[in-house]
Amino acid sequence: MTTAAPVQPLPVVGVGVVSSAGYGLASLAGEPDSDVVSGPESVAGAEAYPPRPLRPVPGFRAADHLGRKGIKNLDRLAQLSLVACKQALEAAGPAAAGTDPARTGVVLATNTGSIAGYSDLLYETLTLDKPYLINPGKFAGSVMNCSAGQMAIRHGLKGLNATVAGGRSAGLYAFRHARLAMAAGRADELLVGGAEELSAPAAWAWHHAGTLRETAPVGEGSAVFVVRAEESAGEQVLAELLACEVGFFGWTGVNRRAGLGRGLTDGLVTAIGRALERSGVAAGDVADVSLGAGDHIGLDRVEERAVRLALGRLPDPVRITEVLGETYSAGGAMQLAALLARWQSSPGGGEPRIGLITSVGHDGNAGALVVRERVRPATGT
Repeated sequence: MTTAAPVQPLPVVGVGVVSSAGYGLASLAGEPDSDVVSGPESVAGAEAYPPRPLRPVPGFRAADHLGRKGIKNLDRLAQLSLVACKQALEAAGPAAAGTDPARTGVVLATNTGSIAGYSDLLYETLTLDKPYLINPGKFAGSVMNCSAGQMAIRHGLKGLNATVAGGRSAGLYAFRHARLAMAAGRADELLVGGAEELSAPAAWAWHHAGTLRETAPVGEGSAVFVVRAEESAGEQVLAELLACEVGFFGWTGVNRRAGLGRGLTDGLVTAIGRALERSGVAAGDVADVSLGAGDHIGLDRVEERAVRLALGRLPDPVRITEVLGETYSAGGAMQLAALLARWQSSPGGGEPRIGLITSVGHDGNAGALVVRERVRPATGT
């Protein structure tokens, strides 16, 4: 039996969140009203959407946050990413602004890029008059790494730039990629997170796939975190990212009668155990768990069963999908944001709390991220 190598904690110094709950980390604090569900009539082009609940970002206009310059041809996915990115950098403050741009990069989770962007481009290519007079400015959005590239361009970030795909586990794959990059000395600071847009094609895909419960809403949003290799003196740190373990444990498909196989459950148990070992954390020390598969038929049982097997219990979980809906590749980032929001809204006051983020997907991917709260020192009066 081999012993897993320990990891160096990575401080989180800034967070940006855009979701159906609102803007900023505080929007996820407390107990948002999960009964408020919008239907297709709440989004533009309502007639194109399937008859199921939707959770759009209310009244979203990128120009209100970014200004009008340079956003004319950006798809909604890039706009959501840029707003969350701006919030995260502003929250990080002067320490982030003073980082060498050549040592600052982006790692963003988004499974396919903007589905609406390239489906619209394809439609125009087939329907407009020859010589196919489509808007050339839309070509940039037809590649999945457009959002990460726009984040770097707007803020002058010249370090590594990666877009990570991995279905529902894409967010944890992004955190894992960021950790490996920093361990290899390729960056001093990274903007890490995930983004997903709400679009008619994606909503119809979920509607026909049969993996979501009929009452489960489809959502959108972006969460971005400023993560540093080392913290600066006097810098405010929200939390520390410890180990992140991800992997492919075999495609499962959906079988409502027989349920899902043990392979994915055992795989998630292995990922959790290895992440805890590398973090130097005992199973009994985990205070909070942020789950991501609550609306998925069969996967919810797999995820909860794996957590119980790995920890010996199921701590009071954070179930952000009940509030935001299914945000797919942005789910892992949203789960982390929700956990940090819980900690901020209800301070522990004692030893730093340990949190666990888990993810499973019908594609066979699963992962676990261990997070440690940073307790602020008490100040005298």
